[in-house]
Amino acid sequence: MTALGLGLALIGVLVLLVLLGLQIAYALFAVAFAGIWLIRDNLGLAFRMLELTAYSGIADYLFATIPLFVLMGLLVSASNVGRDTFEVAEELLRRVVCGLGVATVAANTIFAAVTGVSIASAAVFTRVAVPEMTRHGYRPAFAAGTVAGSSVLGMLIPPSLLLIVYGILAEVSIGGMFIAGIVPGLMLAGGFVAMLVAVTLLFPRFVLTDPEASRLRRLDREAPPMPPGRMAAKLTPIALLVLLVLGGLYSGFFTPTEAGAVGAFGALVLALARRSLDRSKFWQVMKQTGVISVSILLLLIAASFYSRMLSIAGLPNAIAGLVTDSGFGPLGFMFFYVAIILLMGMILDSTSILLIMAPIAAPIAASLGIDLSHFGIVTVLAVEIGLLTPPFGISVFTVHNTLNDPEVSVEAIFAATLPFIAVMLAVLVIVALFPVTATLFL
Repeated sequence: MTALGLGLALIGVLVLLVLLGLQIAYALFAVAFAGIWLIRDNLGLAFRMLELTAYSGIADYLFATIPLFVLMGLLVSASNVGRDTFEVAEELLRRVVCGLGVATVAANTIFAAVTGVSIASAAVFTRVAVPEMTRHGYRPAFAAGTVAGSSVLGMLIPPSLLLIVYGILAEVSIGGMFIAGIVPGLMLAGGFVAMLVAVTLLFPRFVLTDPEASRLRRLDREAPPMPPGRMAAKLTPIALLVLLVLGGLYSGFFTPTEAGAVGAFGALVLALARRSLDRSKFWQVMKQTGVISVSILLLLIAASFYSRMLSIAGLPNAIAGLVTDSGFGPLGFMFFYVAIILLMGMILDSTSILLIMAPIAAPIAASLGIDLSHFGIVTVLAVEIGLLTPPFGISVFTVHNTLNDPEVSVEAIFAATLPFIAVMLAVLVIVALFPVTATLFL
């Protein structure tokens, strides 16, 4: 068997191992090790490359962004900023059609700018938004679906862990990836808002237990208005944190790593000022930061080892040649690639898809003249859809488990996320067809 054929066979083995339940890091290590050994017929070379990858794979200063942004997100979650953000959005949008749904999207958009993790948003707003929406006459499944659907904004609106991981795998600027995610992220949030208003007007029974709009308006009027000073007090901390991190990053004053460090310190000050961080909770935050960061960094070492195996097999160059000879062109390749990611999203988690596909696809995209920042945004958008599609749909299961309501089935939440998936597909097509949406500020 040729090196190329062996490389393709090993990719199939990798997907099979993951489907059988082997953790993605171990599957990547095993396949890469076996691939280098078999392709070069040299066991010693496989061990030496494993040693070299483990030593140098995450030695760069850039990799400190991961634990720093994880720490910032966990500290922000612990300080109850998400609840305050939702309360202000609810106050400002109470008279809008589907006001609480729109408020959930708005709060998720702001919260995403300081967390970067969809699962954190899903867990926080399940506790905050779902009970409030249910009390105001929204269907519990629709309320849960709204939280799950809007939580994906955390993976696209910077700072995002997926954008960081893609930037490392594709060897592109993480700051550039953050900038590229701004317009698509706002497009996605705006699309969610327009969809919620349209669905409420056209299919009120899908949204409300009692479709009589007057009931919702009466409940809204009964609530006393929030004083402007209290609204400002609730929004000021998160606004300052967003301005500190993203303002410093986009102005060029901070590198991504420095922005993560400043953000983590700012989030710590915020949590201490709000008296929401005792010794026990601080220990839990630090322990979670370590667990999450180490798992991601281990995955990146495994992905680097896997990428070296692919290069030895000549797979990226061979596939690039096949794509060029087939006449697909850049756009045809991109849509074929997106279709593969959407299918993988039904059975694998977001990070696993990135780790498997980015080392193969990024060199091919570069050889076809596709801007890698634009390609990364398309990739992350496609991967995000997998957070909502069955049978995996980790955001849906996070909401379902956090809600812990036997009357709200996971199937009902999946059904409620379908309009969000439709919006995401529409934004994905627009971004793929018009690269300027991602490269406008680059």
